[in-house]
Formats: sequence, C-alpha cells, structure tokens
Amino acid sequence: MSGLLWLFGLFAVASVVAYVGVAYMRRWAAQRMLDIPNERSSHTQPTPRGGGLLIVLVTLAGLWLATPFMAISLLRPALAAFSLGAALIAWISWCDDRRPLPSRVRFGAHAIGALAMIILVGSWQTVALPLLPTVTFGWLGVPLTFFWLVGLTNAYNFMDGIDGLAGGQAVVAGLGWLMLGQLVGLPLVSLLGVFVAGSSLGFLGHNWPPARIFMGDVGSAFLGFTLATLAVLGGLADARLPFAGVLLLWPFVFDTIFTILRRLRRGENIFAAHRSHLYQRLVIAGWRHRTVTLLYLGLALLGAGLALAWLFKLPGSALAASLLPPLCALLLWWGVVRVERHTAAA
Repeated sequence: MSGLLWLFGLFAVASVVAYVGVAYMRRWAAQRMLDIPNERSSHTQPTPRGGGLLIVLVTLAGLWLATPFMAISLLRPALAAFSLGAALIAWISWCDDRRPLPSRVRFGAHAIGALAMIILVGSWQTVALPLLPTVTFGWLGVPLTFFWLVGLTNAYNFMDGIDGLAGGQAVVAGLGWLMLGQLVGLPLVSLLGVFVAGSSLGFLGHNWPPARIFMGDVGSAFLGFTLATLAVLGGLADARLPFAGVLLLWPFVFDTIFTILRRLRRGENIFAAHRSHLYQRLVIAGWRHRTVTLLYLGLALLGAGLALAWLFKLPGSALAASLLPPLCALLLWWGVVRVERHTAAA
C-alpha cells in the first residue's frame, strides 16, 4: 500500500508541475507558435500549440529523478533505450511543430526509436489472448514489435485532432499501466504510467474543451511511442500485457485502423491529410468537442476495466474482454453513420 501511495504522490506532483509549466508555455507559444485554422482544422480560433513539450519534460525528468528511489536498477537498459528513442521522437516532432519537416524525416525518427527499443530491450516472443491459446511469434516478433511501436506513434498523432481527446486518453492509459505494473510486479511500467498520466492531466487542465493550447506533435508522437513502449516492456515480462495494452487504447486503435481500411477501399491516399476519422466525422456532424471526447474517454475506461478484470481473472472477464470492444466498435461506427444521416436529412 505504501508503494501505491508513493506512486499516487508522484502522480499529483507531476500533474501540478505540468499544469504550471503549460501555463508559462501558453504565454510563450501565443507569440511564437500559433495554430491558424484552415479547411482541415476542427478549431475556429488561432490557438497556441506545443504544450505537449511539458508532457515530455515532466515524464522524462520525473522518470530519471524517481528511479533511484525504486527497485528498478536491473531495468536501466530499458530506461535508457526508451529515453533515447522518446527524446529523439519528441525533438523531431518539436522541430516539426516549429517548421513542418518532410514525412521521411519524421518516420525515420520513429523507426530509429523503435529499433533502439528492439535492439537494446527486445521484442515480443509470446502474446496471450483471452479464450485463445498463447501465440508464439519467434523471429516474427521483431517486425511485429517494430510495426506496433511505429504504428501507435503515428496513430496517436492522427487521433490528436480535437480538444481533450489525446490528453484524456493518456490519463486513462497511464493510470491503467500504473495498476497493471503493480499487479504483475513491474515497477518501471508503473512509474512510467504514473508520469504519463500525471503530466497529461496537468496539460489537460489547459486543453479541456474549449482548449487554450494544443498538444502539438511533440506531445502526441511522444505519448504514442511511450504507450507503445509500455506494452512492449510489459509483454517481455508477462505475455498478457500486450493485449491488455491494446485494451487500454482500443478506441484509438480501432478508429485508426477502421479509417485507414476505409480510405484504402475508396482508393484514397492514406498519407494525405484528411478529416475522416470517426471522431472527426462526429464533430463535422455537429457534436461538440466535449461530447466526443467524453464518449471516447468512456470507451477507454471500459477497456481499462476489462484489462484489469482479465488480469485479475475475474469470472467472465476473458469473454467480456473478447466481445465487448468489438461490439462497442460496431456500435460506434453505427452511431456515427446514424448521426451523419440525421444531420444530412435535417
């Protein structure tokens, strides 16, 4: 219990530091980094961006300052590999926020970060799924892990399109990893989850609809890589944690995959800018940012509850973890179509 209280104390400190830091960041960015609305924007007023830099700084600084007080010395290589990869991705993304960079530069940084994790830490070898036998990947675990790290880094960036959405998801996922790490005895996973959740909550104090500052790629790419890394670190110790990590983020994972497949089916360039994610379609149809964000947070909380219930081996949890996310995904898609039809008919 004392360890858990210590972690929640760090969560509170990280939240306060990030909140105060973002307040100063808003004043600086208002003069230097304004996001001007265009035809693809979901906002209508010029708004400072780059607030995610505080998420990066609080998470990385807090992680290194707190590790001497926790029994994670054996995981220093993992900590170093993550820090190097995450710092590179955050730096490239910050440069992109200041002045757009070619996509090959951004993807190159994402690839280097993923390779650093795989070379210095390892890749998934086995993954446990509810109601199914454990899957062994062998050498296929390397490209699968690489695809997961790079894919989620970009998916999180895609999903950072309306007020509060990416920050709120990070709070839920970070707290979920705090509990999962405690449950299976992985202090580094718990600690990283604490700082992700705390720094994101502090940022969310300025980004909750209506947002006074945006996260920027520096925050969204960093969070995507960090949350992907947590699933990799967890999966190396417990084969159940990769799937649990997907459950924590399933609304973002589903929306991204569904949108990419839909655009491929229509023959569209999936790398071109667009506004066809499910959450964007709801906003275009007239829903407020706050409503859409709360909907996605509710779905994320459901995923977190299912992940914890499955790891606790509660009766019926394996069946629920297998069936409820696909069912909710189907309902989300159906609901978006209904809203769009109603709006078109009005």
